[in-house]
Amino acid sequence: MKYPKSLIEIILTLTICLTTITKASDETEEKPSFLDELKDVTEIHGYYEMRGGYRLQNDKYEKDMSIMENRLQLDSFSYFDWGDITVRGDAIGDLVTEKGDFDLREANFFARPKDYMDLKIGRQILTWGTGDLVFINDMFPKDWQSFFIGRDTEYLKAPSDAAKISLFSDAINADIVFTPQFDPDRFINGSRISYWNSTLGRTAGEDAIIHTNKPNDWFRDSEIALRLFRNIKNYELALYGYHGYWKSPAGYNAAMTQAIFPDLNVYGASVRGVVGKGIGNTEIGYYDSTDDSSGKNPLINNSEMRYLVGYTQEIGKNLTLGLQYYVEQMMDYCDYRDTANARERYRHLTTVRLTKLLMNQNLRCSLFAYFSPSDKDAYLRPNVNYKLNDNTALEVGGNVFFGDYPDTFFGQFEDNSNIYLGYRYSF
Repeated sequence: MKYPKSLIEIILTLTICLTTITKASDETEEKPSFLDELKDVTEIHGYYEMRGGYRLQNDKYEKDMSIMENRLQLDSFSYFDWGDITVRGDAIGDLVTEKGDFDLREANFFARPKDYMDLKIGRQILTWGTGDLVFINDMFPKDWQSFFIGRDTEYLKAPSDAAKISLFSDAINADIVFTPQFDPDRFINGSRISYWNSTLGRTAGEDAIIHTNKPNDWFRDSEIALRLFRNIKNYELALYGYHGYWKSPAGYNAAMTQAIFPDLNVYGASVRGVVGKGIGNTEIGYYDSTDDSSGKNPLINNSEMRYLVGYTQEIGKNLTLGLQYYVEQMMDYCDYRDTANARERYRHLTTVRLTKLLMNQNLRCSLFAYFSPSDKDAYLRPNVNYKLNDNTALEVGGNVFFGDYPDTFFGQFEDNSNIYLGYRYSF
């Protein structure tokens, strides 16, 4: 893994500074060293995890192992009078790729310069919106590859290198996120999961890795996201705005040699609050695909409207049911439907989440199911997690895909269905 020169310089500078401070502290015993002070205000936690999984059927484009890795995460939190510093990273030994890697999940500084303002700068995990594993106005990067191969659900959210400002008032609150360089999804590219390749007209995988032309200029290829929100009588209302790019490839260049990330603006709103004995939510978003505003370019995604309605309620002792209905509506469909391999104008998706807690809540059994009546495909995520004690947990789960057609969203992943086992020791 290559680090930018600037980061290497920072690490070397910090090392020299800390070495100098340590030597100086050895010469006098009158004052505690900086390292001693840092130790007093720093908490370190983490976990070690082993996780392995295999496909349920043969996939000629991928390995039989869906996941086989050892992971060590260290999470450091330092709190000072002037702010907090968080650093969290994962060292990974991956037997599928036969490589080692390091994933820096967080490295940020948090401060509250004013009573009405919070500021966080650096690498951070960002999320907003009301959906449960369904996203409309959450335009922060996702890791779909991790989600589908059997990593913990927390890894669906990929980190952002951004500055976040939160402003608070009696009238309204605001979150403003500026990302100076475009942070795309960690999307399906064929390296670990086979997918439908529309150019080849068949399923592909390691034989046809997707190559992209990603916007990567600092400040010129930036993103900005805005959320305005407030609570009114136990209901949270929010408005959203985003200016940037489609987070996963949403088109091709004219030569059809590279996937691209077209320009995108998103405008949306959501409401969440008490409905009957449970919690209800609704969300809406307009995806303005500005590089194809007329919908006549078959190489770029059309603009879309997206809708979501959800409801969650405890239906029994330690038994929770969550339901969602989601719709994607393609705009300018009349101009699009005459192109080759045109899809339907509407994509409907329902989700069901069932969660049961047993054995003093040490055993969690859950099922999350997606079903699309329009695409005639489905995706099931069964999971059982058992806490042996405060530090140790065992987990078994699966990712199972069904589909009548090989080119629908979930149907294309049918050969990637897998089961996995996990062991985690937290400290």
